[in-house]
Formats: sequence, C-alpha cells, structure tokens
Amino acid sequence: MNPLIEKLKTYGDLTVEAERELAGKINYFSKKKNDFLLKQGQIMASLFMLEKGLVRAYFIKNDKEVNSWFGVENVIIGSILPLYAGKPSFENIEFLEDSVVYSIAINDLNELYKTYPELNTIGRKLAEELCIILEERINSLHTEAAEERYLSLITEFPDLLQRINLGHIASYVGVTQETLSRIRKR
Repeated sequence: MNPLIEKLKTYGDLTVEAERELAGKINYFSKKKNDFLLKQGQIMASLFMLEKGLVRAYFIKNDKEVNSWFGVENVIIGSILPLYAGKPSFENIEFLEDSVVYSIAINDLNELYKTYPELNTIGRKLAEELCIILEERINSLHTEAAEERYLSLITEFPDLLQRINLGHIASYVGVTQETLSRIRKR
C-alpha cells in the first residue's frame, strides 16, 4: 500500500475512485544522506512524506545554520511558502539519512480537491494540523526555556537523540552545544 495515501486516510475516508486517482499522482524517490529536498530560494510546491529516513529544515542567520524542524517517517513535510503561497522557500531541507520519499504536487492535489470533496476535507484537516504545529512551535520559542524545549523534543521524538547530532539539536533548541550538554546532565 502507498504510505502517503495511508497517511492521508488518517485524516478521513477516501472513496475507491479518489484513492485510485490519488495513487496515479503520487511519485516516490530515494535520496542519499546530505542531499537536499529543497534549498532556500527555490519553489517546490509539493507535499512529501518519508517512508524511511530523516530530514532537517534550517535557515541561515548571521552565517550560522538554525534548525527549525525535523521530519521523520510517516509525517507529512514540505515548505509552507512554496506550497501554499507559491513563494520562494526561506529554508533548506536536507536529508540526514538515506531516505525514501513519497510526494504529490500541490497542483495535482488541488485538482483532486475539486473532484473529490473528501480529499478537500482531508487537505483542510492537514492544513489545520500544520497550523497547530506552527503555533505550538512559536509559543514554545517565546514562552519556554531551552531546557523545556529540549524535554519536549525528546518526549515527542525519543529516538531522535540517536539519529541527530547534538549540534543540530542544540540549534533547534536555541542554545550552544556546551549549554545543551549542561541541560542534558541535569
């Protein structure tokens, strides 16, 4: 079974016809560690889901990489500005592991939304979930200490500590590696 379709079905039911049409629009590909899915300034308006692998999204600030999110298996990912606004990406999305990716172009998805109302509902629910994730991240950055952000990360994704180097985790939490080491000792 197609993992992207299975993920979309967690947001609502699909008719057999909608599922068949959707399957015809989905692509899959492999990427190697350190390859890029997207670079800053590019426009790639597609939804992606990792069947296998790991990515990080980051931007450059004061000549330093700042990690904004990580994408793991069975989570839909993409860059919001290209996807929903047709604008160039602010971020880079880099593969941290060899990965298998499923994707669908937003134009194809929008066409399917017109034909299959249940897909439109699934798309809305997906966008709502994304809004919640973004608001929680914004609130976290403005209201939580670095230690709280670190604890939230390892609670939500406990296996990431074995898969992501501490420099990337420190950047995501918003501290230096030395400060992260002190947090981890506590």
